[in-house]
Amino acid sequence: MRIISFGSLNIDRVYKVEHFVQPGETISSKGYLSNVGGKGLNQSVAAAKAGIQVIHGGAVGEDGAALTDYLTAAGVDASRVAVLPGVSGHAIIQVDAQGRNCIIVSGGTNMQLSEDYIDSVLTRNSEKGDIVLLQNETSNVSYIIRRAHECGMRVAFNPSPIPDAPGELPLEYVDYLILNEIEGACLAEISDRECDFRQVLSVLSERFPSAVIVLTMGAAGSLCKKGETIYEQGIFKVEAVDTTAAGDTFCGYFLAGVCRNLTLPDCLKNAAAASSLAISKAGAAQSIPNHREVEEFLRQNDAKGA
Repeated sequence: MRIISFGSLNIDRVYKVEHFVQPGETISSKGYLSNVGGKGLNQSVAAAKAGIQVIHGGAVGEDGAALTDYLTAAGVDASRVAVLPGVSGHAIIQVDAQGRNCIIVSGGTNMQLSEDYIDSVLTRNSEKGDIVLLQNETSNVSYIIRRAHECGMRVAFNPSPIPDAPGELPLEYVDYLILNEIEGACLAEISDRECDFRQVLSVLSERFPSAVIVLTMGAAGSLCKKGETIYEQGIFKVEAVDTTAAGDTFCGYFLAGVCRNLTLPDCLKNAAAASSLAISKAGAAQSIPNHREVEEFLRQNDAKGA
């Protein structure tokens, strides 16, 4: 079983700051790094490092060789990535003294995925039962969801950033809806100030009854609902260095567990461990652990709890 990952490929420009810049304020950066990133790249790398075959669908500009090279080195099949005229996607990332981040994304060639290109990737590379993974950082998201469903594939959607008009997306075809607490509240149309995680989970489950809903909640861990059953997973405490790739790492590892037919509790546990390891290191894709590191981390934590 494979993952066909349609996702963004970005060059990340990361600035270390004491605090996030405020309106009208100019601040000095304490450090600068240029890394490969993008939610699509991060999620593909995470699933591949978890030991699953991953084919990436996406586009880079003529400046994007480092992005495809990185995918290949991480074990992702990047042979279907299109090289288009123009500039690759990129992101401006601030990381503060507490390891928190805020991000501005410019789509570049990520927003140039055509229907013909999407069809070519799906018809040549997918099999019934494979998982198509996507987020909201590329063009033609609705088309990818519909076509993947028509091809008999399972659809996993991470609605990040939140779509301007989520009601226009064919979310009834989504099999795994993976999102954080802010995205969940927006999609459930619940005010952040009134946000109750279980209420968000309940509303989303009612709206999308055929989907497995996975809600990540930062330090509060994660919740998962399938049918009438709710699963909970806490976090593994580590010193946070950079949270940039935490959600993407969780997503990739969770779906890798699905591909291996693990139980949902085990999928959540592996994903939580992987994301904890990711935030203990600097960088986005560079911080994602491989499955051997995750297995050793879980063994150590099990031993501590014994």
